[in-house]
Amino acid sequence: MLRFAPWKVASIIGMSLIALLIVIPSMLSPAARTALQSHLPSWLPAKTITLGLDLQGGSHILLEVDSRAVVRTMVENLRDDVRRTLREERAGVVGGIAMQARGVQFRLANPAEAEKTIPKIRQLGQSSGAALLGAASAPGVEVNSTENGVVQVTITEAGVTDKVRRAVDQSIEVLRRRIDGSGMKEPTIQRQGADRILVQVPGLQDPQQLKELLGTTAKLEFRLVAQPGDNPADIEELDQTEGGKIPVEKQVMVQGEDLTDAQPGFDQRNGEPVVNFRFNLRGGQKFAEVTTRNVGKPFAIVLDNKVISAPRIISPITGGSGQISGRFTVEQANNLAILLRAGALPAKLTTIEERTVGPGLGQDSIDAGERASYVGAALVVVYMLVTYGVFGIFANIALFVHILFIFAALVLLGATLTLPGIAGIVFTIGMAVDSNVLIYERIREENHMGRSILSSLDAGFKRAFGTIVDSNVTMFVAAVILYFLGSGPVRGFAVSLGLGILTTIVTAVTMTRMMIAVWYRFARPTKLPI
Repeated sequence: MLRFAPWKVASIIGMSLIALLIVIPSMLSPAARTALQSHLPSWLPAKTITLGLDLQGGSHILLEVDSRAVVRTMVENLRDDVRRTLREERAGVVGGIAMQARGVQFRLANPAEAEKTIPKIRQLGQSSGAALLGAASAPGVEVNSTENGVVQVTITEAGVTDKVRRAVDQSIEVLRRRIDGSGMKEPTIQRQGADRILVQVPGLQDPQQLKELLGTTAKLEFRLVAQPGDNPADIEELDQTEGGKIPVEKQVMVQGEDLTDAQPGFDQRNGEPVVNFRFNLRGGQKFAEVTTRNVGKPFAIVLDNKVISAPRIISPITGGSGQISGRFTVEQANNLAILLRAGALPAKLTTIEERTVGPGLGQDSIDAGERASYVGAALVVVYMLVTYGVFGIFANIALFVHILFIFAALVLLGATLTLPGIAGIVFTIGMAVDSNVLIYERIREENHMGRSILSSLDAGFKRAFGTIVDSNVTMFVAAVILYFLGSGPVRGFAVSLGLGILTTIVTAVTMTRMMIAVWYRFARPTKLPI
């Protein structure tokens, strides 16, 4: 019991001091924090505890994937896939391929070709590599034909459901890259239901900025501006950002998915904000080929079916990079660069709910949580002092270090502290003290059975340790389950609970034992003080 290695004592004291230095900046004002951190060692993390949306306010937006747009895109891709299949099978059609609400219809020029053509078309919905149908577990399309060669290809409900699910998953990743690229901290991005995405950004009081960043599809295309004499069927009128319309070719020469980087910058000629972009090898080769063939022609840069700019190709661009200009502000150029780096959304997102949580509500939540923490901690401290005397002092010191370790861990992990998280910390205060109670009551029982003080202390810690570990492991498993199966506030509670359980072992067992060992070595008591 008394053989407590000096390095263990030094380690516990050192860990406590480091934890204190990590937590102190979170308790200070920004000015005082800056002054303090200039005197702290450079290896200490210069971070503070991140407060959640319920504590510091922020923006809350609920987005919905446009299922109709997804189906429309699926039908367009189905038409292209069917056209390609018919071309490969050299099967002619009468009157072309007609698009319908959930599929396409066509009539074979030779009905006898249906036997070899229909199985190939049916495979479009069974192949996991099909453009937008991709349900490998269930057919994505149904194919029906008549004797006179009319073929009806319909997208199934399973195909639509699978595509919407994939669109939501892909949108979540794109949104996460956009928000991370903008510098916003600790966002919550999660699925809600089959086709909705919840986005919460603590500390952001301007939801319009968030809506503009998240609601833009960011589908970038490079097309040629239409010239006199072009086929009208291959031309469409698109809006320009500066007003008016401009005719452009429907054919997309280069797509934005071939971009590898986009950064805001300034035009060296006039100093206006621009976006500098760079293609991958495939995109660079396409861009060089198009610009080489069309020197002297205007080249439209189209973002979400709106022409940003239409500069004239002065000379071939063979370096795989280029520049987008459009009378941007610095903020617009920066946002466009973020959107292009993150990639395009697979479908349009519609805002169906928007809320701004004010900092006043957050402060009320903080005050309520602080009061609960103070009252709970004060009652525990008084109870331990009255019941266990000097041992109660040791338990209270260990309790203070226990709370210190939790907040230090939150800072180091970059975890977000929410109101349920504060509740979890208050809960672990009782658990930490309960471990001390188990130890002290076991020591008292051993002493009542006639053991000496030293023997009672040693037996009390050893025999209570197993019970403490069992109970804490059970609670830790529950915290892990809550974290992985829960979301939002539930995960905040699980994080603080899990950290509190881990620190309990260090403070309630190891640290308390160290303090009692030091006390016994110097006091040499003749009677157990509990």
